Amino acid sequence: MGPRRRARGASGWLAVAGVSAGLVFVAAANPGPTSTGEPVVGGAVRDDGAALYLQNCASCHGPQGQGGGGGPTLVGVGAAGADFYLGTGRMPLGAPGQRPVRQQPKFDDAQIQALVEHVASFGQGPSIPQVNGDGDIHRGLELYTANCAACHAATGAGNAVGGGFVAVGLGQATDRQIAEAMLIGPGVMPKFQFSDADRDAIIAYLGYLRSSPSPGGAPIGGIGPVAEGFVSVVLGLTALVLIARFVGRRSRAGEPDTPSP
Repeated sequence: MGPRRRARGASGWLAVAGVSAGLVFVAAANPGPTSTGEPVVGGAVRDDGAALYLQNCASCHGPQGQGGGGGPTLVGVGAAGADFYLGTGRMPLGAPGQRPVRQQPKFDDAQIQALVEHVASFGQGPSIPQVNGDGDIHRGLELYTANCAACHAATGAGNAVGGGFVAVGLGQATDRQIAEAMLIGPGVMPKFQFSDADRDAIIAYLGYLRSSPSPGGAPIGGIGPVAEGFVSVVLGLTALVLIARFVGRRSRAGEPDTPSP
């Protein structure tokens, strides 16, 4: 092998060695997953939440949650507000100006968690409350009657509150969603400053309402005495009409035929 050929071979090996050293440096600067499967580089969930937010929320609420013509500011709503609206399917809306109503959530649990963390980073706000499932039911009855029953009805079935607004029924709400609603006051509902014990008592009482049998038979949606009275009147009048028609037919059938003159 001549000197020129040996020089070319040596330069080729030097190039390969240089590329390999560069790859090793890049791998060291950007480590992959650990043995537990968790990525070393943090912020992956936050990045996913930011992407979901930009795709689904920013057009109305602004890229930094500052609000705009299509939606209010999200600065200060906190994790509780974001979790409530996303977990109950009230957000995102199909179009600006629609009234948020409870429906199937648009995102899965992991996506909701990522979005909640991202929205909470816009500014300090209420965190997701931790509910103790051992509240005082009797205390909850007193608090619910004094603060909630006027709008949500004594049975928690919901009611109209005027102005086209409706206090929704509480049958589908989870304990956490009820606690969040007390903190953030969705819609026309005011924010309540209950202590943790009083909040848990109300939630325990609502759980009792959902699980207790109806002593009067069919609850008719649990709407209350007005609806039950209306149904009773309708059924009673219908029965009277049917009885009157039956008696009338029997009377005509028992009359003798009158001969023609």
